[in-house]
Amino acid sequence: MRAAPPTARFAAEMANLAGLGYRWLAKPLLFRLDPELSHRWTLAMLARMPRFKPAIDPPELRTEAFGLYFSNPIGLAAGMDKDARAATAWNSMGFGFAEIGTVTPRPQPGNPRPRMWRLTEHRALINRLGFPSDGLEAIAPRIESLRRQRLRLRIGINLGPNKDTAADRVAEDYATLIARVAAIADFAVINVSSPNTPGLRGFQTPERIRAIVEAIRAAAGSIQHLPILLKIAPDLEPAAIGEICDAALALRLDGIVATNTTLKRDELGVHSELPGGLSGDPLKELARAAIAELYDHLKGRITIIGVGGISSADDAYGHIRAGANLVELYSGLIYQGPGLIREIKRGLIGLLARDGFRSISEAVGSTSRSQAKQSQMGE
Repeated sequence: MRAAPPTARFAAEMANLAGLGYRWLAKPLLFRLDPELSHRWTLAMLARMPRFKPAIDPPELRTEAFGLYFSNPIGLAAGMDKDARAATAWNSMGFGFAEIGTVTPRPQPGNPRPRMWRLTEHRALINRLGFPSDGLEAIAPRIESLRRQRLRLRIGINLGPNKDTAADRVAEDYATLIARVAAIADFAVINVSSPNTPGLRGFQTPERIRAIVEAIRAAAGSIQHLPILLKIAPDLEPAAIGEICDAALALRLDGIVATNTTLKRDELGVHSELPGGLSGDPLKELARAAIAELYDHLKGRITIIGVGGISSADDAYGHIRAGANLVELYSGLIYQGPGLIREIKRGLIGLLARDGFRSISEAVGSTSRSQAKQSQMGE
């Protein structure tokens, strides 16, 4: 007979100790290693971590998005666990959901190394990984195993094409992925915004988005309930964001993930010629501006997941008030450790109470609504 999981109180205490241990012991050791090597070691350790049942989240953190309930709005961003190695650990840490991937149809190694760097003075990362992936047929059984465990954690799968797929067949790659994961994912994210796969960002146009969505819906067949989201780059101009919003509404997409990593450097106060996408603290305001632009166009009609530069409750709350229904983090976890999730949730409860909101959903877009109200009063 399987032993009962530890109590929620014990799990919370262990999470607190894990956070302290990371910051004072594990992080100094891991940061002496090559970033990708330390990432792989961390995932290997997390995969062997005992399974804890996380503490029950307070009701004010519970929220609904694209027809699903989430125990809290904090998610793990794609890129951290590309091959579904450590999902039970994300559940134990208290995440409300995790976005696995990017998953490609066939296994591929990604770009040559080195391909990941830390910018510690900025609490940032630069990566040019290029979708290294074990491939769909290796990853799908791992996710099926997770589903059988009935974790509280919602599982999203981030999908991308293989690097050697011809441009006119990219939609077929997404269709192949959807046909396999439609029955095992809570939601799927179409990644057309990575800067590290040549030509991929060129698919952020209404015409190409339509071709992809039509292909994946045909592949999903009778499984039409799977929420489909689109992940966009932070470097898009407002006019392009508006066109994507119109396309998303016309195609009845369920949400937009904003944003991926950025190619900008000097504009964000980062002086580096390292190739790849920049994430972490410098991305925060750029991502928040994209979230606000999306919210102004979409007006709550579909879900926004806000990603970029979250390393505190204030950061998460700022994205939510700008218009994000849910938020995700990755780089913040690298710099802060597993205790960050508990800190953010505790901080969000205080921020909601301070501003008179009874739930996360009430706070979504409150900055934009307040600005609109002030504008009307000034006219």
